[in-house]
Amino acid sequence: MLLEDLLYKPANSLVVQSRHSQLGVETVNGDGFGVGWYGAEDTPGLYHCTEPAWNDRNLKELSAHARAGRVFAHIRASTGTAVQQTNCHPFRHGRWLWMHNGAITDFPVLKRDLVLAVDPDLYPQIEGSTDSEVFFFLALSLGLREDPPAAVARAVGVVEEVGRSHGVALPMQMTVATTDGETTWAFRYSSEGRSRSLFHSTDVSTLRQQYPDNPVLHDLSDDARLVVSEPLGDLRGAWREVPESTCVVVREGNEELLPFGPA
Repeated sequence: MLLEDLLYKPANSLVVQSRHSQLGVETVNGDGFGVGWYGAEDTPGLYHCTEPAWNDRNLKELSAHARAGRVFAHIRASTGTAVQQTNCHPFRHGRWLWMHNGAITDFPVLKRDLVLAVDPDLYPQIEGSTDSEVFFFLALSLGLREDPPAAVARAVGVVEEVGRSHGVALPMQMTVATTDGETTWAFRYSSEGRSRSLFHSTDVSTLRQQYPDNPVLHDLSDDARLVVSEPLGDLRGAWREVPESTCVVVREGNEELLPFGPA
């Protein structure tokens, strides 16, 4: 589908959320944005900008013409690191994309130990200064490409162990989405058990039967699935909240919910 069908057209589109987030910690997410999508090449394309999403004319032009079968999009409210392109999500490594909402508490205190846990061969590829990118490369170091749920669980375990060693009682707050272009994994977890919001869409064919006059639903294929921080609209029955400490796996038009916790 066109990128604008996700970024601009819904009533609560991501661009609308960048100015008026309803469920986020920050109402305004104006510290840059990013879009990743899978097109003709093996590796996904990326577009990052430090402008607020609502103020970028190039994003509007691009999204009106670019089509993709899998799209990652993220609006940023910095938790303390610099507003720069290398700190904008999604992050990329080979075919993999990664986005993170939340924060590693007291990241400047924990940063050295966490970076030292990253594979030395991967370390030179860390371009920015965010906790989210270090988290990504920590997961890559711990087997993301072989077993994403296990790798993210191990990465969270490292963060919590390092946090405790520095006296940080609740080090992890996260919803994370990652994909290899074929499967998407999304995680909802926090050390305190009060995580950022996360939702997944329900079966499109069922919704189409319930709302036969809704044109948006007829533009979506039966295997379309969306995972979002907050619903893109108020269509009754269209969204299900992901429970705490859960991993959502989306593959070939099906979603599976699995329990998730640190390892």
